[in-house]
Amino acid sequence: MSDRTPAGQFLDAAIGLLRRLRDEEAEPIAAAGTLLADAVADGGRLFAFGAGHSSLAAQDLVYRAGGLALMNLLTVPGMVGVDVMPATLGSALERVDGLASVVLESSPLREGDVLVIISLSGRNALPVEMAMKARTMGVRVIGVTSVAYASETSSRHSSGTFLKDHCDLVLDSGIAVGDAELTWDGVPAPFAPASTVVTSALLQAVMATAAAALADRGIEPPLLRSGNVDGGHDWNARVMSEYGDRIFYRH
Repeated sequence: MSDRTPAGQFLDAAIGLLRRLRDEEAEPIAAAGTLLADAVADGGRLFAFGAGHSSLAAQDLVYRAGGLALMNLLTVPGMVGVDVMPATLGSALERVDGLASVVLESSPLREGDVLVIISLSGRNALPVEMAMKARTMGVRVIGVTSVAYASETSSRHSSGTFLKDHCDLVLDSGIAVGDAELTWDGVPAPFAPASTVVTSALLQAVMATAAAALADRGIEPPLLRSGNVDGGHDWNARVMSEYGDRIFYRH
């Protein structure tokens, strides 16, 4: 596919971003995978949260073939993708002070758990407050964000801080401010967002690291298999039975 086509240019841009992750984020990815493995080994539970389109990368970790069975989705009504009407309500809710604290106080999160918070900009009240509150609860926080927003935009939280300022570990997706990779003659606005594919790949790299880290310690990683292969359902039933007290998406 020619790089002169918009499709070719977008795919080249995505490949470039993935290469950057491989080359520049290897150490944070390894640290995040180790943190997840530590939590699994110590009896902790794993949660992921993202608002709006950031929720897509969070959902990609939960109840999926080849993934860790212990990864649970932390849901906030109106924030799971674009599941509300009008869709702009989700964006407005992300800017509401106090919402994150109420959500966490009503959630099963407890000390020793790990919460992955995904927010491309990291500037809105919800992800910032969620990270702050989670850490006061003894929950370890992995933030997945584009660090560039902190230098090119202003915070929307009363503290003036960003998600990256309240995490045990930060994974920088490297996505440009505005999340649009292409410009084109006759198209008045930048287009072709890459944050979903890049963030999902980044987090799957973390999951792969965690699984291997557990195996290196002699612990069978609690992985799910596809229900569309022979024996998959029986495998998953065993894993869910063994770890049932740490899995919340099946209740």
